[in-house]
Amino acid sequence: MSAPPASTPMTNEMPSVSTEPPLGTDQRANAKRRFYRIVEHFDAGNNDDGNPYSRSRLIRYTYEYAISEVSQDNFLRAFFRAMALSIDEDEDTDNFEPPRSGFFDFAEYLLDNFFLPLKASAKKTPQPSPAYHSPVRGGHGGAQGFFGTLDRVSALRGACLVRDRHRCVISRKFDQAEAVIRFDRADNEARDDDETLLIEDPKPFDVLEDPSPSKEAALAVLNMLDNGLTHLIEGADIDKPHNAITLTHSLRNFFGDFKIFFEPLLDQQPHTYRIDSFLPRHIFRDPALPITRTLYYLTNTWTIDPPSPRLLAVHRAIAHILHLSAAGDYIDRLLRDMDEEGIQADGSTELNRLINLRLGGWLGSTALPRQ
Repeated sequence: MSAPPASTPMTNEMPSVSTEPPLGTDQRANAKRRFYRIVEHFDAGNNDDGNPYSRSRLIRYTYEYAISEVSQDNFLRAFFRAMALSIDEDEDTDNFEPPRSGFFDFAEYLLDNFFLPLKASAKKTPQPSPAYHSPVRGGHGGAQGFFGTLDRVSALRGACLVRDRHRCVISRKFDQAEAVIRFDRADNEARDDDETLLIEDPKPFDVLEDPSPSKEAALAVLNMLDNGLTHLIEGADIDKPHNAITLTHSLRNFFGDFKIFFEPLLDQQPHTYRIDSFLPRHIFRDPALPITRTLYYLTNTWTIDPPSPRLLAVHRAIAHILHLSAAGDYIDRLLRDMDEEGIQADGSTELNRLINLRLGGWLGSTALPRQ
């Protein structure tokens, strides 16, 4: 990730992927030491000015959960540029006072341009699906490469259902629409993909969906956390099976809101994960979490790509950053208050933040300020 030069104020523009070479070993070690010294300075005492989320921890954990060393190098470069400090120089340890405004502005920049839009997109009023939205954007010269046509989205859903055996990868509930088709064809002899009678399935059938990214802004988040990841979801690749998994509607909402995450289990067969959540345990009863699932069964004839471990790793990283910094709870309150009370003219609602979301297309609608 690249950032504006030190002399330029932070803006709302998405940073591009850094093409700078990795930091040298000594340069990285020095930058890392100074980074933690600055973060710990603002994390101590009351240096966060009573902010509703921890800006110091948002910065710290965004760095720590970056997937690769190159991604962490990019983050360090952006951090020191935002702080108007050279990444190579050191400061007098006795008299150095980190720039307060630069530090807080960088945290707000991460929140406004990355984490807030991601959470808002999961909560907004449903909009026309990418299948119908894509031709409109394409006709106006928009970023049509990030949206699927009707045929491509249908093909993606079909491929994911086949790969995932027409079952939610977490709850293992069978797809309701497919069950209707199979019962119509075979009556009580209808069977699932493993040749088990559907009439004997102990779980109720459910509507299954497949979550996948739908906004260009998400690309910047992914590249910041895992440098070079965009090739997996650019253009037509956004509609590939590696970019989606099959879930029930409620679990899809939790996944899109970063409330559940997939932890890879490297000591088991490939594509096996421990699926867990930061929510109270009693929220999940069918199935109870945590739970272990294998998402993909390797066979000689299997031709559908498995869910991408890299994308699931970045999703997990974002979930942890939001939780550990309390930014997730803050964003939830902000969006919930807006839905319940609208934008308040007395300034109790963070008007600029919500207007930017609305103008960016992340919110389905925004109420006018109330007098």
